[in-house]
Amino acid sequence: MPDPRFFDSLGPASLSELARVGVAELADAALGDRQIVTAAPLDTADAKAIAFFSDAKRKDAATTTRAGACFVRSEHRDLLPPTCAVLITRHPQAAWAAAVALLHAPRRHEPTACLLHDQALLEDGVVLSPGVTIGQGARVGRGTRIAPGAVIGPGVVIGRDCVIGPNVVIGFALIGDKVSISAGAVIGEAGFGAAAGPSGMVDLPQLGRVVIQDNVTIGANSCVDRGAFADTTIGENTKIDNLVHVAHNVRVGRNCVLAAFTGISGSTTVGDGVAFGGKAGVADHLNIGSGASVGAAASVFKDVPAGETWTGFPARPLKRWLRETAWLSRRAGSRTTRGDE
Repeated sequence: MPDPRFFDSLGPASLSELARVGVAELADAALGDRQIVTAAPLDTADAKAIAFFSDAKRKDAATTTRAGACFVRSEHRDLLPPTCAVLITRHPQAAWAAAVALLHAPRRHEPTACLLHDQALLEDGVVLSPGVTIGQGARVGRGTRIAPGAVIGPGVVIGRDCVIGPNVVIGFALIGDKVSISAGAVIGEAGFGAAAGPSGMVDLPQLGRVVIQDNVTIGANSCVDRGAFADTTIGENTKIDNLVHVAHNVRVGRNCVLAAFTGISGSTTVGDGVAFGGKAGVADHLNIGSGASVGAAASVFKDVPAGETWTGFPARPLKRWLRETAWLSRRAGSRTTRGDE
């Protein structure tokens, strides 16, 4: 179930309703009155949840799911257990996105509320500059300073002795103590997810949160996206430079360093003590082992073992990259000398 501090529950909804909004066919019409309360991934869904299956690599999750219902293509319907109601569609992800809109809604600032909502809770010693907006249910700890123009969304929790810079936007987030977030950073906006639907591409809902642990620093104009369902997490004492992007579901460990223009794609896990040089890029669903280093402008498409240093495009172990670069330089030099340009 999405965190109620950040998402309102709109359910329950019947399978007939969900089939209608998802442009799907309910395989067993007798189940049309079954009530669904929430949306969830296959592996965490229960009997009151609806999921979707579209990736053949996740067959195990489909066969063992406890979901009450699932959007699925016709050719995959037999993968689901008999306890799971089948909704047949050519576009399972897009259908699920439509169902989510019927079951959950992200909480937004109340349009008629004051800048400081009367349901926000501020401990003694909080310093607010002009133009700060704080939504309903938000909590801010003692000694935290919030600069002009910052926007703190409904339900957000900010710990003690934090520094929130000008025009920072924070939503769907839980933030620890002594965290520093510089000007223009955006924490908790929707991660990037899209799927093909009957009428073209549709945005996939992002029902997770951002969790930032103690003593983290986030530089100016950096972005940390909230999770699709699980949390995006930044471990304690990690330092993030300006103009860095951390995508949805990423887990960054403790004491990491991310230099400017680094981008980490969705669902990647970064261990403790990892260093990223400027403009490093990491593909999705990878593991970067603890103590690893990724060189400046490196493009990582494979898991990086703990303690290793990788660089280049595509990224590979440093010694291998040095040997290949030296060999290429010698070959290029020899051809130039012979006039074979």
